[in-house]
Amino acid sequence: MRLKGKAWKFGDHVDTDAIIAARYLLTTDAGELGEHLMEDVRPGFSQKISPGDIIVAGHNFGCGSSREHAPLAVKGAGVAAVVAADFARIFYRNAFNMGLPIFESAEAARATGEGDELEIDADTGLIRNLSSGETYQAQAVPPFMQELIAAGGLIAYLEKSRKNKNQQQD
Repeated sequence: MRLKGKAWKFGDHVDTDAIIAARYLLTTDAGELGEHLMEDVRPGFSQKISPGDIIVAGHNFGCGSSREHAPLAVKGAGVAAVVAADFARIFYRNAFNMGLPIFESAEAARATGEGDELEIDADTGLIRNLSSGETYQAQAVPPFMQELIAAGGLIAYLEKSRKNKNQQQD
């Protein structure tokens, strides 16, 4: 799978409260959450991005609380992926559970500028900065995590597995 979009740059330690403010946690609707993505740190952000764009951040992206709403809001806003130097561990797992592709590459995070056009080969983790011509290698995503993303998240993966199992039994 190839992802291609405009980079939106954020710094280090972007916490889950910055990603989606606590006042919006009464819903689990991805689209509604996405309307408020990064609202308190970059007002109007969700209206500026286009489907397929990519968030690029520094260290410890998604730190803070363990809320699943954060990756769900990113996905609901139409963001195709997040590239960061590294992720808070709970966000890392929640992103895959929600079907949000994430890629760890300190080099790509550091070198990418706001507005750069990125292309990511999700299968290999190769990140191409089409604006600068540079390439970066993200850490490999384990095969099972790739399956979760391809299915659309953990729940969709489990539903698909259950259907396949039921069809085999029939």
